[in-house]
Amino acid sequence: MNGICWSLKTFSELTPFELYDILRLRSEVFVVEQQCIFLDMDDKDQQAHHLQGRLQDELIVSVRILPPGLAYKEPSIGRVVGSPRHRGIGAGKLLMQEAIAATIYLYGPQPIKIGAQQYLKKFYEDLGFAQCSDTYMEDDIPHIKMIRNT
Repeated sequence: MNGICWSLKTFSELTPFELYDILRLRSEVFVVEQQCIFLDMDDKDQQAHHLQGRLQDELIVSVRILPPGLAYKEPSIGRVVGSPRHRGIGAGKLLMQEAIAATIYLYGPQPIKIGAQQYLKKFYEDLGFAQCSDTYMEDDIPHIKMIRNT
């Protein structure tokens, strides 16, 4: 899929408009679509790098990359989100490929750990992640921890 413009920024580099777009997309998917009542703003965004994928200036995919020691001892990719209006075009896979490359660029070649919704296990396995925990509930959704060795 061509045409996606990628941007990797620290929290302080984000414009107010970019931050609004990220938080709005996360709220649209995690709170409204998945019906999870949770506090998305968890004081980790300020220490994260934010990868955005835009198509014609519209934010269609986003993740945050956390440094080692913040969520896990390894660097972590989280808040993986895609716009419902742009699903089925391969943007999620491209997003994760970009996020893995950005994590390696930022922190060097080392394992990357994620907390994944269990139904996405195969998606993440296809990207090189392997399950490394039992299933646990987070915001009433089954999750698993997964790790990718680089």
